[in-house]
Amino acid sequence: MAYNKCFIVALFLLSNLAVAHTDNTVSCYRIEPGTIAGIICADVLLTLIIVIVTYRCASFRRQKIDNADKVYMNVRANLKS
Repeated sequence: MAYNKCFIVALFLLSNLAVAHTDNTVSCYRIEPGTIAGIICADVLLTLIIVIVTYRCASFRRQKIDNADKVYMNVRANLKS
């Protein structure tokens, strides 16, 4: 219980220390809304490209495995007759 109190006090003091060291004259870099929209659109486009490429590769691999199974089944059928 004492550990929790010490932790809370230390956290409170550190947060006040961080506030005390900030300057009021700091200017933030402004990002235009168009820039943010462009970043979001590029992110969505890149995500879609990754999903499509992954789907195509997985489909190609699955089709290759299915074709290999068909060849194996045909060979077994030919051996039985």
